[in-house]
Amino acid sequence: MQIEVTFRHMEVSEPVRAYVEEKLDRVKKYIDEPIDAQAVLSVEKKIRHKAVVTISAKGITIKASEETNDMYAAIDAMVDKIERQLKRYKEKLKKHKPANGKERQVQKTVFAAESIDVGSPEPTIIRSNSFPVKPMAVEEAVMQMDLLHKDFLVFTDSMTEEINVVYRRKDGNYGLIVPQVK
Repeated sequence: MQIEVTFRHMEVSEPVRAYVEEKLDRVKKYIDEPIDAQAVLSVEKKIRHKAVVTISAKGITIKASEETNDMYAAIDAMVDKIERQLKRYKEKLKKHKPANGKERQVQKTVFAAESIDVGSPEPTIIRSNSFPVKPMAVEEAVMQMDLLHKDFLVFTDSMTEEINVVYRRKDGNYGLIVPQVK
């Protein structure tokens, strides 16, 4: 397991780093693939201690954060939160059969708003990302979206092998966009 600990607005502390590594070592029992963990520890206004961790393993990314008035308590609460998420994820995986579809690449592009408003022939591209879209069931896509704390997720449906989008609605429910070919 690769653990990277970053300290912000506080001095680097080896005992705190060792404590984070020891605590995050507990989550290995939930995921058997190689794991990358990034922990960011910060102090704001000398009283708010915040611990944030992002774990990437076997095609999933899980984030958790906690804020208290003690760094060790924040780390403990953050690890408890990440363990609960991983337990829930593992239980849901047991209920679903694995997807055997092929993985696709998706391109995400962000355009500058001014270039579209002016009506110029070519909009200005600010940023462009390419990422793999893994085949999964709709329930797994909703779970992945919750684990990542995102408002939408593009995925390949494991049954139809079509690209779909699941999104969080303003009322708290979820929506699914399924393209129809004519």
